[in-house]
Amino acid sequence: MPELPEVQALVEFLRGRTQGLVVTGVELGSISVLKTFTPPPQALVGAPVDDVARHGKFIDLDCGGTHLVFHLARAGWLRWSDAMPATVLRPGKSPIALRLRFDDSSGFDLTEAGTKKRLAAYVVHDPLTVPGVASLGPDPMADDFTLEHFATIVSGHRMQVKGLLRDQSIIAGVGNAYSDEVLHVAKLSPFALAATLKDEDVERLYTALRGTLARAVAAASGKPAKELKDAKRAGMRVHGRTGETCPECGDVVREVSFADSSLQYCATCQTGGKPLADRRTSKFLK
Repeated sequence: MPELPEVQALVEFLRGRTQGLVVTGVELGSISVLKTFTPPPQALVGAPVDDVARHGKFIDLDCGGTHLVFHLARAGWLRWSDAMPATVLRPGKSPIALRLRFDDSSGFDLTEAGTKKRLAAYVVHDPLTVPGVASLGPDPMADDFTLEHFATIVSGHRMQVKGLLRDQSIIAGVGNAYSDEVLHVAKLSPFALAATLKDEDVERLYTALRGTLARAVAAASGKPAKELKDAKRAGMRVHGRTGETCPECGDVVREVSFADSSLQYCATCQTGGKPLADRRTSKFLK
């Protein structure tokens, strides 16, 4: 799933490519991808792209006051083309869920692999009418996201710290991958209870959160959409690297598996050398 750094890079990419362009077509390859009915998607046609913004993991194209807001979910992606095919997209079995065309013949497809269709698009006058946007917590890269603000958030939630970092209503933009990375840098167990963290742990976690995301945003910035997935994987220290060597201490990177996801961590760096069995039976909370 694209997270804050990749979504920010996509926003910057789209902002640079669509400046001064006018929408000439909106085509749906999947009826279910569109979660709104009013205004209709054709309301975008003829409108200039005024800006592209990010809300957590949502991308927002402001087209003359009508917004196309979309969330790529786990298996979605944006595929840009400088010359879109002339063939009109029709609903069917294609992985293309939505196509947007511009007046210079360029455009992009929103695609989604697999059978679980979670990619979501909204056409609205106000992005805050999108439920997922309205419920977002603060952005961890915002100037007003201070250590004091973060400490208040952490102390108010008696939940595992990895879950806190991933909960979009608490902190916007971080997912499974970067929460692993942040916790590794902060040297904290993913199962540590947020409200019980010491002041020095909270400060270390805050620094790791801001620093990890800032480095990832900088690494992704300027890359075309097609290169962002590989760049994200290449920049991971522990996430997705089960069985490999921890770059910090040389221990092996370990994994905890769940029904539909997994987390990676280093026992030496994060849990005092004690492997975590799973989230139900582990008692290594420090």
